[in-house]
Amino acid sequence: MAILDIVKVPDTVLRRKARKVTDFGKDFQLLVSNMIDTMRDAPGVGLAAPQVAVSERLVVVEYADDEDEENEETPPAAKKLYVLVNPEIVVKSDEMVLGIEGCLSVPDLVGEVDRHERITVKALNRHGQPIKIKAEGWLARIFQHEIDHIEGILYTDRTDKVWKPRDDEEIPLD
Repeated sequence: MAILDIVKVPDTVLRRKARKVTDFGKDFQLLVSNMIDTMRDAPGVGLAAPQVAVSERLVVVEYADDEDEENEETPPAAKKLYVLVNPEIVVKSDEMVLGIEGCLSVPDLVGEVDRHERITVKALNRHGQPIKIKAEGWLARIFQHEIDHIEGILYTDRTDKVWKPRDDEEIPLD
């Protein structure tokens, strides 16, 4: 597979509402595989197609539910890979949580963003089959961040507080 170039602000593709995916053929499957490889190489926890200059409603996410709770006594949790095609948030909790986010398309900056604590996402998998995912905490945050990308929204649009992180700050990047 190939590692794709990740576009950065101010590239206009990041500000466009992406088009719906209707063709799940060979070219699309190659794009999905290349995006997964690109996300892992970056390294990031998520990647949306507009970030690789493809204006389609496609998101890949790889995250372990207890990734934040790893310690020396327990082995690292297995990461779960999500491929969301034409994703839509259908349920949002009233409870909001402030958290720090970074973005592969907005290098060297992070910001505090208010996100829903729990969401339900309806989408198609990479083969066009319907899926529904209930997510909470960081996974819900990652999904919201990536779905914003396919709407042409960056995390910097949702915050007034953006800064350059210290070298010792670990921030999951999409």
